[in-house]
Amino acid sequence: MRTIEILSNYFRSVMVLNPEDLVASVYMITNRLAPAWKGIELGVGESFLIKAIGNSTGRNPKQIKEDMLKLGDLGLVAESSKSSQKTMFQPKPLTLGVVFDRLKEVALMTGTGGTNKKVDKIQQLMVACQGPEARYLIRTLANKLRIGLAEQSVLQALAHACVQTPIGQEFPPKIHTAFKSADSDAFKEKLSAEALKLKTAYCECPTYDLLIPALLEDGIDGLKTQCKLTTGIPLKPMLAHPTKGIQEVLTRFENCKFTCEWKYDGERAQIHLNEDGSINIYSRNQEDNTSKYPDIISRIKNCFKGEVKSFILDCEAVAWDPENKAIKPFQVLSTRKRKDAVESEIKVQVCVFAFDLLYLNGESMVRKNFGERRDLLRENFKEIEGEFFYAKSIDGTTTEEIQEALDVSIKENCEGLMVKTLDVDATYEIARRSHNWLKVKKDYLEGVGDTLDLVVIGGYNGKGKRTGGYGGFLLACYDPENEEYQTICKIGTGFSDEDLQKHAAFFKENTIPQAKGYYSFDPSHAPDQWFEPVQVWEVKCADLSVSPVHKAAMGLVDPSKGVSLRFPRFIRIRDDKSPEAATSSDQIADMYNNQDQIKNQIKNNQKSTEDDFDF
Repeated sequence: MRTIEILSNYFRSVMVLNPEDLVASVYMITNRLAPAWKGIELGVGESFLIKAIGNSTGRNPKQIKEDMLKLGDLGLVAESSKSSQKTMFQPKPLTLGVVFDRLKEVALMTGTGGTNKKVDKIQQLMVACQGPEARYLIRTLANKLRIGLAEQSVLQALAHACVQTPIGQEFPPKIHTAFKSADSDAFKEKLSAEALKLKTAYCECPTYDLLIPALLEDGIDGLKTQCKLTTGIPLKPMLAHPTKGIQEVLTRFENCKFTCEWKYDGERAQIHLNEDGSINIYSRNQEDNTSKYPDIISRIKNCFKGEVKSFILDCEAVAWDPENKAIKPFQVLSTRKRKDAVESEIKVQVCVFAFDLLYLNGESMVRKNFGERRDLLRENFKEIEGEFFYAKSIDGTTTEEIQEALDVSIKENCEGLMVKTLDVDATYEIARRSHNWLKVKKDYLEGVGDTLDLVVIGGYNGKGKRTGGYGGFLLACYDPENEEYQTICKIGTGFSDEDLQKHAAFFKENTIPQAKGYYSFDPSHAPDQWFEPVQVWEVKCADLSVSPVHKAAMGLVDPSKGVSLRFPRFIRIRDDKSPEAATSSDQIADMYNNQDQIKNQIKNNQKSTEDDFDF
């Protein structure tokens, strides 16, 4: 890909000229200031940016807002405001390191007068901007710097740079002498192998603050010893593939042992016990939820045995009814305070259901088979009623056993089953959706086989009983490759009157004058009001179909058409998912192609082709 090549060449230049700027370069490109789990956010609203632009260019905020309505991009407004401004002295050129440090200072400013200090700091940067720098500075501050590169592509470009530019090479960097153009196959094979090593290291140690210094010191091969899975640094969890029926499970796991584990309706919790005795809890998105669950922290210490000094547990935190000793729905769990909770004031109790052990006493467990990891979990931890349980499971091998397990799990207020291979290809696949874990949910046995997590990007004015609010909403999937939201359906069912009131109040605070430049939609389906991409909804549908209007997975299923949902229905808000973690365009294409009617159509087309050549 051309963009990866361009980025790789940029990284090569930084590695030779200013290697100390490589960490900042990667963070700036990924539009972050630190790993997600550190929680360092700029926290700068549009009104503050408008004020900073006005103060630094001498323009009236009202004029800036009017330009914003015309251009739809505050970055372009900042650039045009700067270009029309006359200056007596040329400001000192901005450097990457200076800008990155100033942005971190802005993010860390709190307390009395913190807002004014942020505006002042942004204003200083704006004054120093030259040419298009103001455009990209404001986009970065607004968290809307979109360059069409997902993180996996950034890692790939970084690996390519390391292969082509050995450490210590002088400028201008030249391609490694071992790979001439005549040997392009060997070169591509080398690039692919090294990219895999780098991505694997990042999965186990997802922080550029450690990864890049190790890379610059010892190269990609040195990452294996320097960047290991460790407590205190959350890893992206392994995820499961949906399946529509029990027979599909038996087909997939025909020649290996597997277990049927209850799928709990809660929130993913990755619990870390550090060597110093402190405990951290992280979400599926690597966010630090430690302050959300003080009750789990105070109780978990009673659940592991004396010889345990450090661990990482993969668990589900579930709302619990202590009187009836039963699981409560996710909606109850979602009413808990999201951070800085006080244990004595907690009203919704939680129980931890542990299903995997990823790290124990200084040793990574992810390359052990799941059967071994499960045995170690049970050897080193003990169950405590209402506080800590192993995930319930049966090791079934027949249709009847799986069906019985599914029925029992649903009666016990679970969503269904997680079916996992025990001994064949049973390692923990970090940050991957693996076919070695399959989801069987009660909702999957009809329809498309999975619910979808979609981003709300617009609302349609209500009529009749819904007058005064929204009668329907425009939803989109996320395309990480192009960093855009692609429309997939309009939705108007599944809402209670209370739901509609809450949605109207929430999105009133998140309306925008026009569609974002990274919204891919058909003008004929434009909503009455556009929204910021800030909330994810779980949605169920009857099936997926090719659409001449919607843009989801365009080019993946049909060269000129997208995919849409038939009979979409609102299930719930997914507060635990960021918009970028919504169902991707690739997943939409997979779900479409995995429908029985599409599989049969492909099979018939293949048979027809074979018949045409049957002489």
